[in-house]
Amino acid sequence: MAIDEPTAHEHGVWTHDHVFLSAGHEHAERRARIATTITAVFMVVEISAGWLFGSMALLADGFHMATHVGALGLAAGAYWLARRHAGNTRFTFGSGKFGDLAAFTSAIVLGMVAAGIAYESTQRLLSPIAVNYGSALLIASLGLGVNIASAYVLSETPHRHHGADEHNHLHHHDHGHTDHNLRAAYVHVLADAATSVLAIAALGAGLLFGIRYLDPVVGVIGACVIASWAYGLVRDSALVLLDAEDDPRMAKDIRAHLESESGMRVSDLHLWRLGPGHRGLIVSLVSPSQISAEEIKAGLRRHYPDLSHVTVEVAVCADCVTS
Repeated sequence: MAIDEPTAHEHGVWTHDHVFLSAGHEHAERRARIATTITAVFMVVEISAGWLFGSMALLADGFHMATHVGALGLAAGAYWLARRHAGNTRFTFGSGKFGDLAAFTSAIVLGMVAAGIAYESTQRLLSPIAVNYGSALLIASLGLGVNIASAYVLSETPHRHHGADEHNHLHHHDHGHTDHNLRAAYVHVLADAATSVLAIAALGAGLLFGIRYLDPVVGVIGACVIASWAYGLVRDSALVLLDAEDDPRMAKDIRAHLESESGMRVSDLHLWRLGPGHRGLIVSLVSPSQISAEEIKAGLRRHYPDLSHVTVEVAVCADCVTS
């Protein structure tokens, strides 16, 4: 991905950077790379075994794992790109949304894979084939172990420490620190672990009791799990990419704070997500008396530490503000 990077120039004390990456960005990137490697190695084993032993449940689990490889690879690549272009002034509000773009892309792929697995599983229900249950069961069990290992790697989140002022507000708005990129990969691996459990149950039933139809039925269930996650991931990441209001409750709090403590009226307010733990705010105020925008911004940042980029416009009009 070739992107020209304009050189940043010094403009004096009014200049500020636009690096809106999470505090644990490099740690998350490293975890994503490790999980990608672990999952990719076993993905090849599981898909190959599924075709060899004729197990649709094993194939569904393997292709589901393949979506993890893609999602985790996209996650790792997005972290790298975000870090590499953190100082690139072409990105007006920083490179913090690379992760959300990766999450959206992987969700589209997930939906396509879910449709394919559902179709193939339905065909197997209508036209059953012989399954080597013993060998397939062994591979599925190993796959579950790989899922658990990947989930463990992705779940190691660095502890964050907040001051007294931060605590008063972050306990209401802590989801603003959610790394959608890493969380998508983590929950996706957990979903795959659940699919592996279903595959093991289906193969065990086939091996012990000869119940053959459970294998393709589990394939359909696995497809539904994938489709459900894909829908949620598309929805959440799309809202971020479209600069939807990040936290309506926080926006309401900010409006109330400005109007109650300063006596001003908020005529326009936009709150959106710039990256994990970073929000942008643009607010237009009508004030009955002279007050500087810098003073207002300083007060906002004291109360709302997540506000990384704040733009304030103040219009003075004594007759326009009602008590």
